[in-house]
Amino acid sequence: MSDLDDISVVTEPSAEYLNKRQRVDYRNQREDCLEWLLHFGKNPDKAEGYAFTTVKCRSHRMDQFYRWVWDQENGYTGTPTHDHADAYMRHLAKQDKSNAHKSNSRKAVMMLFKWRHHEHGTDPWDPELQFSTNGGTTNPRDYLTLEERSAIREAALEYGSLPGYTVVSGAERDKWLAYLAQRLEKPKEDITREDWEQANGWEIPSLVWASLDAGLRPIEVQRATTNWVDIDNAVLRIPKEESSKNTDNWIVGLQDRTADVLDRWLDHRDVCDRYEDTDKLWLTQRGNEHTSHSLKYLVNKLCEIAGIDTGDRSMTWYSIRHSTGTYMTREEDLAAAQAQLRHKSPETTMKYDQTPVEDRRNALNRME
Repeated sequence: MSDLDDISVVTEPSAEYLNKRQRVDYRNQREDCLEWLLHFGKNPDKAEGYAFTTVKCRSHRMDQFYRWVWDQENGYTGTPTHDHADAYMRHLAKQDKSNAHKSNSRKAVMMLFKWRHHEHGTDPWDPELQFSTNGGTTNPRDYLTLEERSAIREAALEYGSLPGYTVVSGAERDKWLAYLAQRLEKPKEDITREDWEQANGWEIPSLVWASLDAGLRPIEVQRATTNWVDIDNAVLRIPKEESSKNTDNWIVGLQDRTADVLDRWLDHRDVCDRYEDTDKLWLTQRGNEHTSHSLKYLVNKLCEIAGIDTGDRSMTWYSIRHSTGTYMTREEDLAAAQAQLRHKSPETTMKYDQTPVEDRRNALNRME
């Protein structure tokens, strides 16, 4: 018996929608996707798949997503895009259905794009909307407060830093050399003074500060190149072919001190071996492109350094982006937030049109 014998690979509504050749293509894609999810989907590196019941349930919701895309495109496509997925989330948000249904549909679409990313080399999809399953409504993920933004900015200066090379000696230096060897994944005897100085460089501060100002998505951190940086005008210039939504060129403002940190990083970057053959603005310590996972790890380490309690919060890289949107809307307006966050649709920015909790707390205090 095949793994898929008990799953409706091509549902009746889809079969009725498609012609014979389209059905063949759709079935082939669905079989590849569902088999991958069953055997690799949960953790591809360890060949760990999702439970059969999970895949069976999500399969039905993926099929609904496909048919919605076909309706929008007035015809069949086997390659839905990130724009389709984002639009589908906004469509779901407006439906008179439970948030549990909406959340499960979102997870199903995420599984579909996870397969496409790993098996077809497409960019990962990072949805901006999530659906609360505790009776709430559609909201952005947890975001940083103003105080937390300042603390994260300062934590980035502390992250991974070492004392001055000439300040320590003997056993203390040996301890720091062992730490740096583990961090850089090279023998302790091969650690150089240049390695030591690079550990105190501006890579992490520039990444974090630019993301705090520009609300960079994980995929934008991954795609960012040195050509984006305009120090003289304190902006990032993101060309449309490299922007997340791929529809327009974007000019994103930066604080002057962020531009200064980026300037220092560009100087430092020129002597980093990891960047010798690439124009990428930021890479991991292993020389790989950043991912949602690596950035989630980074923001949680920064929270740890800053003393921010994340026990009951879902803290991801989008927590930085959503804080930028929330406070840009508060300080300026939705139009400013839309431009700064590079949203195509004002509807996407509308979710930031909410009063931050500290403002509401201050209002309550004034009512006494």
